[in-house]
Amino acid sequence: MFFDPETWVAVAFVILMIVFGYLGVFKSAMTALDHRAARIKAELDDAARLKQEAAKVLADYKARSATAEREAADIIANAKAEAERIAADAKAKMEDFVARRTKTAESKIALAEAQALADVRAAAAEAAVQAASTILSQSVKGQVADDLLAKGINEVRQKLN
Repeated sequence: MFFDPETWVAVAFVILMIVFGYLGVFKSAMTALDHRAARIKAELDDAARLKQEAAKVLADYKARSATAEREAADIIANAKAEAERIAADAKAKMEDFVARRTKTAESKIALAEAQALADVRAAAAEAAVQAASTILSQSVKGQVADDLLAKGINEVRQKLN
């Protein structure tokens, strides 16, 4: 048994463990492991805190995104309403313009008709006066003819004008 290598390895291991115990290697190892565990725990806590902050930032981003989308939809709706209002205003202005132009054209036409009618009446009166003058001058002679002619011309002018 003393000549087996396994026995001497076991004895050397036990002696090594006693020396480690005497020198405080176990306490140092345990302290190092405790420090490492504390560091890992701190890192895990920090990671959890960062995760919570990231979740808050994500929620804030989603809220801002939703707000921006609502604002964009409102802007689009307002722009459509404004465009429709502008189109309605333009249509109303165009209709008003056309109505005014039509009314102006109609008044010009009526004025031209009245002027043409006055011109036709004046021409007719002149023709009637000339015809009456010619007929009366050929059929009636003397002072009576002149008086009748003047009186008739005045009456025709008054009635036609």
